[in-house]
Amino acid sequence: MAAAIQNRIRVVVVDDSALIRNLLTAIINEAPDMEVVATASDPIIARERIRETNPDVVTLDVEMPRMDGLEFLRRLMRLKPTPVLMISSLTESGSETTLIALELGAVDFVHKPSEDVSRRMQEYAEEIREKLRVVAGARLRQPMRFKQPPPPPAPARSGPLLFRQNAVIFVGASTGGTEAIKDFLMGMPANCPPILIVQHMPEHFTFTFAARLNNLCPMQVKEAQDGEQVRSGMAYIAPGNWHMRVCPGGPTGYQIALDQGDQVNRHRPAVDPLFDSAAQHLRKSAIGVILTGMGRDGADGMLRMRNAGAVTFGQDEASCVVYGMPREAFKAGGVMHVYPLGQLASRVVECLQNHAERAST
Repeated sequence: MAAAIQNRIRVVVVDDSALIRNLLTAIINEAPDMEVVATASDPIIARERIRETNPDVVTLDVEMPRMDGLEFLRRLMRLKPTPVLMISSLTESGSETTLIALELGAVDFVHKPSEDVSRRMQEYAEEIREKLRVVAGARLRQPMRFKQPPPPPAPARSGPLLFRQNAVIFVGASTGGTEAIKDFLMGMPANCPPILIVQHMPEHFTFTFAARLNNLCPMQVKEAQDGEQVRSGMAYIAPGNWHMRVCPGGPTGYQIALDQGDQVNRHRPAVDPLFDSAAQHLRKSAIGVILTGMGRDGADGMLRMRNAGAVTFGQDEASCVVYGMPREAFKAGGVMHVYPLGQLASRVVECLQNHAERAST
């Protein structure tokens, strides 16, 4: 019995609301493989509880007395890096704060309802427990604000970059993906082929996510709209609660189609519908990239892309926060090339240029 308890995931719950602390404690303690070892109503108390209990995971609210949750997270990741699951509100300001928390090193987040809290928290109970299991086993990424600045990009060969004609890049990600997508896009040139991206993320968050990326990345980044043309120098983020596909049409050759069909692999948006549309309509003109995330969404779609003639890339285990989706895609046979996150963009560019050069000779 003692051994079973010792192997449980040990959680510290940090929230200024006694109701939320009690609800989270009950939800977590219902699972046989995890337990709440301490709770705290503010970051000052949390600091002592974490020091005393050495938890596997911390759940963290943002708006708390005595110290802002983001400041506490920043200090925690610097002094005692610990897996953190954010408890976030589904609002525009809540989504902005959550994305900052992910930049600072939090692994994932769940929603905090603003109304009918007791009932709605129970609706999220299984998601909370599942994410705690994933967060507890996640590989902690060095927070962006503590990283050394990246080396300058290698100088381009003389003349403009030539890319494979009609190419479109398709990207799928989940847990850890917000930072991985950012790193990938920052490594791509401004005149890159169109990039279509599915990141498992709810409504409100995807618009904010796209806006943040647009301020950082060389290309223009936006939340996708139904029926819009895909264009070079653009990256399109699938909106939360909508599947995204590519289909033929319009003056540029392809356009975006959004729908609210059934969840796929328990997600909407899901990666498989996007990858399936690439296999169907782009075939050899498609490039597939699968990044960090839990589960196997995208594995079957990437295999279909490869079988249709696409070139496919997967993030390696060492650079993934959660090596789930890339591993499953590799096991299914869909991944042709595996690289660390820091090399993926340059390898994709190299692939696009090599095809362009062969086509011109």
